[in-house]
Amino acid sequence: MRDINLAIFTRRPAFEKALHVGAPYVEPETQKRFHTYMDGAFERAYLTNNGPLVQELEKELAHLHSVRYCAATCNATLAQLFILSALDLRGDVLLPSFTFIATVHACLWQNLRPVFCDIRPDTLMIDPADAARRITSQTSAIIGVHLFGNICEVESLTELARRHRLKLMFDAAHAFGCSLGSASVGGFGDAEFFSFHSTKFFGTFEGGAMTTNDAELDRKIRYLRNFGFRTYDDVGFLGLNGKMSEASAAMGLASLPEIPRRIERLEATHRAYRDGLSRVPGITVLPAGREGRSNFHYLVTLIDEARFGVSRDILYRVLWQENVLVRRYFYPGCHAMSFYRSSEPNDYPHLPVTEDICKRILCFPTNLNNPKGDIDSIVGLLQRIHDNAERVAIWAESQP
Repeated sequence: MRDINLAIFTRRPAFEKALHVGAPYVEPETQKRFHTYMDGAFERAYLTNNGPLVQELEKELAHLHSVRYCAATCNATLAQLFILSALDLRGDVLLPSFTFIATVHACLWQNLRPVFCDIRPDTLMIDPADAARRITSQTSAIIGVHLFGNICEVESLTELARRHRLKLMFDAAHAFGCSLGSASVGGFGDAEFFSFHSTKFFGTFEGGAMTTNDAELDRKIRYLRNFGFRTYDDVGFLGLNGKMSEASAAMGLASLPEIPRRIERLEATHRAYRDGLSRVPGITVLPAGREGRSNFHYLVTLIDEARFGVSRDILYRVLWQENVLVRRYFYPGCHAMSFYRSSEPNDYPHLPVTEDICKRILCFPTNLNNPKGDIDSIVGLLQRIHDNAERVAIWAESQP
């Protein structure tokens, strides 16, 4: 029988170089602006410690997200830690299991107990009704997680927090530049925190930020990110070194002018994927920006094994052989990670929607050098896998 044109049979991948879901995309114009900013930093001999570039970036980001305050940090995890500390929380924090593990870890670092909530199957974000059922006298806060360029049910979570006198914050790592209706992300709840990792829509090499409209919260976080110093000689808080460097701020400032073009490019990529994947049975694309503005940075699909012909996990393995490095965000769910299962096995209950989505989700690369050609090739691969599902399944069974 003639070999199917798939790398699992031919050992010839469709792509010579790997296509990553989280590939940094730095425009030539961004690189030029970055060098100009860094020339100024070297001339000033001012490379860290709340330098002028950090302060300029904070002002730009506060304006972009329509908030009064923005405090830049060296990463998103420390931004979250500082918020949790500044709010002086105790007890339990409600949050979805369907998120990156750092969101949960930060709670434990603050001696807070994470209480996992299920998600809605249509949005993949925290289900406010499920969160409401998990509130007890020990609950002190809710963390909503905006995902894949879409925004949580902010209004329902805000009302829930108000009714039970809970603090409310949002993980906005996926939501830079996004909005819910006309309201920009950044000003929801008591505070929001962002990731500026190099693989995000907006990157500063490594970096993060906290945004808020609360002057006192902003003041505390600025102390906390600088070891707790209130003045040159006085330490008033148990702080850490969470400052952003001038180099990271330079990268952020250099990237800001490219945001409209990035969104335009990624929206076109998203549209091309949707059009192509609509012809492949068993693959559904998660809508982006259906209730506001999206940055279109993530292309998220759900795989229906019965219609597609093979499981999500077999498809995942086959595409990796083709150098299409799809990702199973956020498999298997934080509550199913070995650390959480082994540390408090009775604390992390069955979450049926989360567990179902974790078995079916697959995210595709979007930062492509040749979007039309690459997407056509990926769609062609998917069609061949579907058309030859029986042989692909036999191959999968033969693998160790």
